[in-house]
Amino acid sequence: MPIDISAADTVQHYTAYGVDTHVRLRTSGAPSFGFRGFTLALTVSGPATVDSFVGAAVDAGAKVLKPAAKSLWGYGGVVQAPDGTIWKVATSAKKKSRPATREIDEIVLLLGVEDVKAAKQFYVSRGLTVAKSFGGTYAEFASDESSPVKLALYKRRGLAKDPGIFAEGSGSHRVVLGSIAGYFTDPDGFTWEPAMTPVTAP
Repeated sequence: MPIDISAADTVQHYTAYGVDTHVRLRTSGAPSFGFRGFTLALTVSGPATVDSFVGAAVDAGAKVLKPAAKSLWGYGGVVQAPDGTIWKVATSAKKKSRPATREIDEIVLLLGVEDVKAAKQFYVSRGLTVAKSFGGTYAEFASDESSPVKLALYKRRGLAKDPGIFAEGSGSHRVVLGSIAGYFTDPDGFTWEPAMTPVTAP
């Protein structure tokens, strides 16, 4: 599931993350205000790698929304790219027992939706397979072998609460998802287009 994000002037940021082979950047004239309704999460091997990715993102112009720190679930931090996209980098490990690497274990695109159950049913009807589901709070779909990017659904307000931002927002999400099912738009306004091999903008 390649992802297009409308921010052709922030290639450096995505290269810093090492996700430029999975995220294609392009310009967009569609207006967007406030929270764009989605976040991208990188799961990595340990705290040192979290710090490395967050540091590289900040050096490339990202703004820290939540400094990397220990939590109940592990260790992680949240930054906002120059184009406004929110990225979370996290690990289930809490001790810095291994050196930093540039390896990404998993990329998860979390869509903030109003009704998780309804959105889940919509995607099941489009052929996706549910891998995890927690009632009306969270749903995650199985990824195919062609892409490490997983799709997940989360309540919009909860998704905004995690990095500590307001959930309000309007206009375009300014993200386009790659699909083998052609063009369609989901109930929350997220757009899908026929998948293409992602390449970085010049």
